[in-house]
Amino acid sequence: MQSNSNSAGFFGSLWAITGFSLLILFAIVRLGKIALDSFNYNYQWFHWLALFISVVVMAYSEGYKGFQLKFSPRFAARCRHLRQQPTTCHVILAPLFCMGFFHTTRARKIATFTLTLMILCFIQIAHFLPQPWRGILDLGVVTGLIWGLLSLYVNLIKAFNSKEFSHSPELPDK
Repeated sequence: MQSNSNSAGFFGSLWAITGFSLLILFAIVRLGKIALDSFNYNYQWFHWLALFISVVVMAYSEGYKGFQLKFSPRFAARCRHLRQQPTTCHVILAPLFCMGFFHTTRARKIATFTLTLMILCFIQIAHFLPQPWRGILDLGVVTGLIWGLLSLYVNLIKAFNSKEFSHSPELPDK
């Protein structure tokens, strides 16, 4: 039985990492094309300033504060938990489990669903921005997503290659 549990845990964590990575990579490629298209427009000094601000603000707020300090360590801790204690539901829904959509604290669920709703609203609003402004904004988002994905991989390496991983998976109280 231990072998089946090890296999399920391995495939669950692999599915979580792969599923989330594909989601983020899809966004990076899609938004990256829009961002690159913005360079077909004549940038004035204020466009370059906005681009600089967008990249710096999103690298800091999304990449560093959002991903590196919060999401990535938690995702890695939940992925580690999944590998060690898999359940059928958690393995099947591994990307959603590791992102914190279920089997977590009430506060984490509220934060996860609220953040997801906010992201979806921002995406809809961004569709109304003309180029080059949309590309300028998207380049900042792409910067944050790349930073986030890299920080996730660093945290996953730490989580799976150390005896102790100090970050909480934020599981619900029993």
